[in-house]
Amino acid sequence: MSFRRKKRVNCEVEELTAGADAKQAVLGSLTALYPWMKPYHSRPIRDYAFRLFTAPDSGPMPEIRLRAFTKLLDVIRKAATRNGLSSHAASEICRDFERRRVMQTGPHLFLLMEPEAFYTHVFSLLGLSAHGCSTYVSYAVSTVNLVEKPRKGPGWFTVAGKPVNVFGLSRSQMIGYSLLAGPGPYRFELLPTGPNTEGDALTLLRTLLPKTQFERPAHAIKAANLILWPKMFGGRFAFLQIDDEDVADLVADHLSDENSWLRMRLLEDPKFATNILAGLDGLASGPWRGWLARGTDFFWFYENGKRRPLRLIAGELIDPATGMKVACFTAPDILKRLANRSLIPNLLLMFLVLSILPGVRALGGSYQPIYYPLMRFVVCRALEAAGVDEDLRQALATDDVPGAWGHRVIECDDDPLELFLNAGNGGLSDLINRLGDISFAEACGSMKGFVTDPSWHQLHSRLRNGLIAPTDAEWAFS
Repeated sequence: MSFRRKKRVNCEVEELTAGADAKQAVLGSLTALYPWMKPYHSRPIRDYAFRLFTAPDSGPMPEIRLRAFTKLLDVIRKAATRNGLSSHAASEICRDFERRRVMQTGPHLFLLMEPEAFYTHVFSLLGLSAHGCSTYVSYAVSTVNLVEKPRKGPGWFTVAGKPVNVFGLSRSQMIGYSLLAGPGPYRFELLPTGPNTEGDALTLLRTLLPKTQFERPAHAIKAANLILWPKMFGGRFAFLQIDDEDVADLVADHLSDENSWLRMRLLEDPKFATNILAGLDGLASGPWRGWLARGTDFFWFYENGKRRPLRLIAGELIDPATGMKVACFTAPDILKRLANRSLIPNLLLMFLVLSILPGVRALGGSYQPIYYPLMRFVVCRALEAAGVDEDLRQALATDDVPGAWGHRVIECDDDPLELFLNAGNGGLSDLINRLGDISFAEACGSMKGFVTDPSWHQLHSRLRNGLIAPTDAEWAFS
C-alpha cells in the first residue's frame, strides 16, 4: 500500500472512530436524561416506535386539560374535513387520537419524499402499525423559511443528488421569506440547477404534483402532500398533516372563549405572561442556556412575506426593529390578526395548545428532547409563582413521557423518490417492514443531526462536569 493511500485510509478510520465516539457521547447524554431509553438501544427500532406511540398513562384529567383536549380534537376534525377527508375518516382520526394522544411534531413542512420528512413518517408508521392503528396525525412546522441552509429547506428538493428549485424562485425571493409568506402566486416549477438532472424521477414528480397556483408556499406543499400520501404509502393510513395555520385557529378558539384557561392566564392575568418571559430569560443565563431562546414573545409578526419577532412591553406587542406597535395584548386585537395571519403563534404557544395543556405526547427532533421539558418547566414555574392551577401543575409533574426523540430517528441514504419510482408503494411497505427489524443503534446511523451540533457537545460536557444534572429543577418535567 502506498504511503498516500495508507495515510488516506488512516484518516478515514480516525474519522469513523471520532464519529462513533461522538455518537456514543450523544446516546450517553440522551440516556442520562431519559434513562427509560437505554433498553431500546439493542432492540429493533420498531420496539422503540411502539413505546413512543403507546398511549400515555393517565390519572385524573384536570378540567383545564379536558377542555383543551376537546378544542384540539375540534381543530383536528375541521382540518380533516377541510383537507377533503370523509366525515367517517375525520371521526376515525379523532377517535384514534383520543385513545392515543401522541403527535409527531418533528418535521418541517417538506414534500413527503424529502428524506427528512419521509423517514420520520416511516418511523411513525412503524409505531402506529404495531398498535393496529389506521390513522396518523402529524404537525408540520411551517413558520420556517423557504431556505434554511444554502440550497436546503422547503424551497429546495434533491433529485439524483442535485438540488432542484421547488417553486422556481430567485435567491432574493427565497432568502428570508417564510413558508407562510404571501401573496403568491406560487406553483411547482421544479427547476434543476445543473445539467443532467432531468430524468424519470423528476418527470414522475411533475406528473404527481398539483398544477394549480397557490397564495402561499405552505398551501402548495400541503396540497401536494395530500396527493402524494396515498401514492407513496398506500391507503392503509388516513393521514392528516396540520401546521401553524391550524395552530393559529386553535389559539383563536381558546382566546374567543371568555372562560378559557389561555385567555384568562395569558392575556388577563397581569403576571403570568411576564413570569413566562422572565423564566425564559432565566434559562438563557443559567447552565441550561442555549436550548430555549426567547426568539419572540408568544407570536411572530408577518409582514411583506417575512417573519419578524415581537416584544411584549406594557401590554402591547412591539416590533423591536421599528418600535411600531403591532397589537395590544388583548383578545380582540390578537384574534383579528390571527384571522388575517399577520400574527402566528410561536413554538412555545404551539406546544402549549397542542401538547402541554391537552396532555399530548410530543415527538420531535434533535433539539426538542431538551427544549420541550424546559418549556414545561417555565410554564409550571409561572403557575407556581402565581399560586394557581394546582391540579394542572400536578398533572404536568406526573405526565408519562410527555416528549421524546421521534424525528430523524431513522437515518437512511436511500432516496425515497427513487425507491418509489422503482417499487411503488408496495415496495415502500416492504421497506418499512425491513427497517422496523433493524436495531435502534443501527437505524439511527451516525446521528449526524446531533454529532455535528455544538449544542450537543456542550450538553455532553456540562453533564460530564456536573454543571447540569437530571436531578435539576429545570429537568423535573421531562
